[in-house]
Amino acid sequence: MNKIRAIFFSPTGNTAHVVRHVAERLSIKLGIPVETLDLTLPEQREEVQNLGPEDLAVVGTPTYAGRVPNKILPELQRLLKGQDTRAIGIVTFGNRAYDSSLAELLEVLEANGFEPVAGGAMVCSHVFSEEIAPTRPDVGDWAQADAWADAVARRLTDREAEAQRPVFLQALSAARIPVGPYYTPLGTDGLPARFLKAKPVTDLELCVRCGMCVHVCPMGSIPSEDPSTTTGICIKCQACIQLCPHMARHFKDPAFVSHVRMLEENYTRPARAEFFL
Repeated sequence: MNKIRAIFFSPTGNTAHVVRHVAERLSIKLGIPVETLDLTLPEQREEVQNLGPEDLAVVGTPTYAGRVPNKILPELQRLLKGQDTRAIGIVTFGNRAYDSSLAELLEVLEANGFEPVAGGAMVCSHVFSEEIAPTRPDVGDWAQADAWADAVARRLTDREAEAQRPVFLQALSAARIPVGPYYTPLGTDGLPARFLKAKPVTDLELCVRCGMCVHVCPMGSIPSEDPSTTTGICIKCQACIQLCPHMARHFKDPAFVSHVRMLEENYTRPARAEFFL
């Protein structure tokens, strides 16, 4: 191997932070450079990426409804092409659960010519609410991620390194579960919360038409001629909300708001990050 490729889809930056951290830790341990490939914006998802056996791919995505984001899944299948390329899959999740997302990511990588050697699921602050895991990843999460990256580096350079496996690691086979259905979001009444077509609204008294939301939307759904609207698909990534410098955007859809409240009532307990080798 002579290069680490840090590859991610990360609308609000959480997944990018985790993938870069792990890739840089591996770079130190393996003594090879890191090259970043950001697949977040439409213009960044145009060119097919061909990786070879000399590359190590660290590929990350957030978890949406327990799976790889459904609008990004075909893009990963189309854009990432390996040739006996060793790969590490990473998913982030907002303190509820990562369900099938890691298994699905590893499945996609394997089908595209990659050899998955490790996988991890890292807890991050939930993009729907500041009350859910607001300080994650925390010091303990980063310590585990570093120990995991160190174990991966040892495995890649020494096939007899099993004796040095940290006790918290599980075999990668444990992450290769059958990919299940998408998680059904619930409201505070316990019934399915249907907000598929919900889109953020803009407070026109706060919006200065700076265009930040236009530039950060991963679907290219906010028109530059009227940034107060969302004319295309919304994947609820919250990029336009979290990155707006004037806090001018928010969701007010009743079903969406009810789901957020349900999460706040039931998922503030600290979930565990999990790592596989």
